[in-house]
Amino acid sequence: MAAYRSAAGFQRVLHAVKHVCFSKQRCGVIICRYSTVYDPNEKTFDKILIANRGEIACRVIKTCKKMGIKTVAVHSDVDSSAVHVKMADEAVCVGPAPTSKSYLNMDAIMNAIKQTGAQAVHPGYGFLSENKEFAKRLAAEGVSFIGPDTHAIQAMGDKIESKLIAKAANVNTIPGFDGVVKDAEEAVKIAGEIGYPVMIKASAGGGGKGMRIAWNDEETREGFRFSSQEAASSFGDDRLLIEKFIDNPRHIEIQVLADKHGNALWLNERECSIQRRNQKVVEEAPSTFLDPDTRRAMGEQAVSLAKAVKYSSAGTVEFLVDSKKNFFFLEMNTRLQVEHPITECITGLDLVQQMIRIAKGYKLQHKQSDIPINGWAIESRVYAEDPYKSFGLPSIGRLSQYQEPLDLHNVRVDSGIQEGSDISIYYDPMISKLVTYGKTREEALKRMEEALDNYVIRGVTHNIPLLREIIVHPRFVSGDISTKFLPEVYPDGFKGHMLTAGERRELLATAAALYVAAQLRSQKFLGDLRVSVVPAESRQWELCVELDKDVHMLVVSRSGNNYTVEIDGEKVDVSGEWNLASALLPITINGKHRTLQCLLRTAAGEITLQYLGTSFKLRVLSKLASSLSKHMPEKVPEDTSSILRSPMPGSVVAVSVKPGDNVAEGQEICVIEAMKMQNSMTAAKTAKVKSVHCKAGDTVGDGDLLVELE
Repeated sequence: MAAYRSAAGFQRVLHAVKHVCFSKQRCGVIICRYSTVYDPNEKTFDKILIANRGEIACRVIKTCKKMGIKTVAVHSDVDSSAVHVKMADEAVCVGPAPTSKSYLNMDAIMNAIKQTGAQAVHPGYGFLSENKEFAKRLAAEGVSFIGPDTHAIQAMGDKIESKLIAKAANVNTIPGFDGVVKDAEEAVKIAGEIGYPVMIKASAGGGGKGMRIAWNDEETREGFRFSSQEAASSFGDDRLLIEKFIDNPRHIEIQVLADKHGNALWLNERECSIQRRNQKVVEEAPSTFLDPDTRRAMGEQAVSLAKAVKYSSAGTVEFLVDSKKNFFFLEMNTRLQVEHPITECITGLDLVQQMIRIAKGYKLQHKQSDIPINGWAIESRVYAEDPYKSFGLPSIGRLSQYQEPLDLHNVRVDSGIQEGSDISIYYDPMISKLVTYGKTREEALKRMEEALDNYVIRGVTHNIPLLREIIVHPRFVSGDISTKFLPEVYPDGFKGHMLTAGERRELLATAAALYVAAQLRSQKFLGDLRVSVVPAESRQWELCVELDKDVHMLVVSRSGNNYTVEIDGEKVDVSGEWNLASALLPITINGKHRTLQCLLRTAAGEITLQYLGTSFKLRVLSKLASSLSKHMPEKVPEDTSSILRSPMPGSVVAVSVKPGDNVAEGQEICVIEAMKMQNSMTAAKTAKVKSVHCKAGDTVGDGDLLVELE
C-alpha cells in the first residue's frame, strides 16, 4: 500500500511560504504577470491531487492555495524530500524511482486518491496527462479530471486520427500517410512515395520523443527503429506515422481555452522555433513573425479544431509555419503546455485556475475581444545539460548552491528544486523555466540577459551558456529564426561565447583584479594586517594571466576598490565591492556594469569565471611563479579514437559488438538511453574491438568507459 504522510511540521510551512506566497513587491503584476482572482462564492473543489512532480506540480499547488483548495502530492521514494512534496498539504508515496513504477503507476495513484479523498486530479504535463485510460478510471470513480474528456484525449492524442479530424474541420494539414506504419520496409516505401525528407514520429507521442527526420532509405530504417523504441518506452504505444518534413519552418502554437458549454477562445500564439532534438529551448509570446491576419486565421482554425472534438480545458494547437506564412497543423496537446507562463504574462490569465473552473463546469469568464497582447514575454528552459554535447546532453548531480534571480524586476522562475536537490537519471533534467517580461521585446530580452547572469547554479552542468548566446545572437534579436536555428548558427556544435578583443581584455583584467583582491584579503585577520607574501604597502602588481594557452603580462594598480589594469598597452578600469564569499560578482568595467560569477579559485592561481554566460578557465600567477611553471610536466591527452566513453549518464539499452569484432568508422557500437531519449554511440575509426565494458541494462555515468578498440 502506498505510504501516506500528512503535511505537518515547521519545514513544510516554510517551503509553502517560500514557494507560494508571492509578495506584491515580487509578484502581483510585476513578476508573475497573471492574476488568480479568487471568488469565495464560486465553489470548485475542496481537495485536488496533482499527479505529477517537479516544477509543474509546484505551479499547480500555487494556484490551488490562492483558491483555498487543499492539495495532495504524489511522489516516488527518491522524491520524498522534493519541493512539491513539502509544498502540498498531504503527500503519498506511489512507488520506487522508475516512472513506470511510480508516476505512471495508475493503481498506486488511484489508491492515493481514495486514501486522501481528493475530489479532482490535475495531471500537469507528461506522465498521465494525455492518458485516456487514466481519465476513464477517474470518471468511473467519480473523480474530476482537470483536463478534457476521454474522447478529446483519444482523438487528439492519436496523431493519425487527429490529422483526419483536422482535415474535416478545415484546418490546414501537412501532406503524409494517413495510417499506421507496420514495419521499417513499409516506412521506406511510404517515404519514397511522399518524397524525402520525411518526419517519422510516434502516433501517441509528444515532447520531441519518438521523432526522427529521415533524408534517405537508410535513415528511414534507423529512424523507424529508434522512434518505435522511444515511443514504446515513453508512451507505451509504438505506433508510428510518416509525413512530409517541411524544411526550415517556424514552430508556432496557439493556446486555446474551452468550456463544457461550447465556448472556446484562442489566447494568442507562442513562438517555439528554437529547438534541439525537436525539444523546445527558448519560447516567446507573441511571435515576431505573425501579422494580425495570420494570427487570427491560426487562432480561428485552432478554435475550430477544439470545437470539432468538443474540447473543454486548456489545450495547445501546434502549427508549422513556412517563410510565406503558410501554416500547417502539427498536433494538439490536450494538457497544460510547459511554456504556458509566457501566455499568462501577455494575457494576465491564470491558466491553471481556468482549468480548475472549467473542470467544475463553470463557463468561461471572457470573450475573444477581452483577450489582449500586453507586452512581451520570453521563456528560457534551464536544464541540467551539457550544451557543448549535441546542444545539451543530460547532466546529473546535487545542487550544491542554488540562487534564483528573483530580486530582478519582471522575472518569474517556475521551478521545483532547491539547494541540495538531486538531478537524477530517472526524470527530465529541467531545473526551471526562467521567464522575463517587458513592455517591448527589447526590454524582455535585456532582462533575460541580466537574469541569466544572476542565476546561480552549482553542482550540475547547465545550459545557461547556450541560452545566453541564443538571446543575444543577431539573428534571434532580429527575429530571423526557424527550427534549424541551432544547427545553422552552430554548424560545428556549440562552443561557448567567442570573445572579442575588448571582451578578452575585460575578462583578463577582472581575473587579475580578483587575484589581487584575494591576496589583499589574505593579509588581514579580523580586520588586522598579518604577515603575507604580498607586502601591505604594495600598490602595483606584475602578473601573468593565462587564457586559452595564451599568456598575457599585466600590470595592476589599486586605489581602494578600484583597479587599473594595463594589458598590451591598453588600460582597463575595474571596480566593485569584491565580496569573495558571494556567488555573484557585480563589477563595473570601464563604466559598464557586468555581473560575473567566480566558479573556482585555487591557491595555485586557477580561476574559473562565468562571463557573458560562458565559463572561462584562467590562471593568474606572479611573474616569478610564471617563470617557474614552465618546468612543470604537462598531462598527455587521452587517445579518444581507440575508446568509447559515455557522453552522458544513462542506461545501456543495447550493445551491438563483442570482443574480436571488426567495426567500421561510424558503425553503431551501443545505444544509451537518458531521460527516455535513445542515443546511438558509434566507432570513431575502423578497428577491431579489444574489450567491452558494459552490457544491456547497465547504468553508466558521464565519461564511463564503454568499449575499447585496438
